[in-house]
Amino acid sequence: MSQTKILAIAYHAEILETIIRLINQNESWHGISAGSLEEAEEQLRLNSIDLVLLGVGVDEQAGAKINALCQFIDPRIVCLRHFGGGSGLLYSEIRHALAGG
Repeated sequence: MSQTKILAIAYHAEILETIIRLINQNESWHGISAGSLEEAEEQLRLNSIDLVLLGVGVDEQAGAKINALCQFIDPRIVCLRHFGGGSGLLYSEIRHALAGG
């Protein structure tokens, strides 16, 4: 079974670490972290990403740049803005986005 690769981008190291830990608790998901726009671009080019999670600190301009890069690399990549909340909300947002919602 192949895992869904989720790139989480956030500019707050502790929050990013928590998001990755939560993502990786689901055995069908594999979380990859990026703490900067440059790191996110590199991860998108190096990995076959299924979903990008835009987290804390990623402003509209950076989000638009990541979204455009995703569309260029693979239009099937889903970009999702995550504003925080509990793990249940995170899981629900990811599942909904992956289901095409």
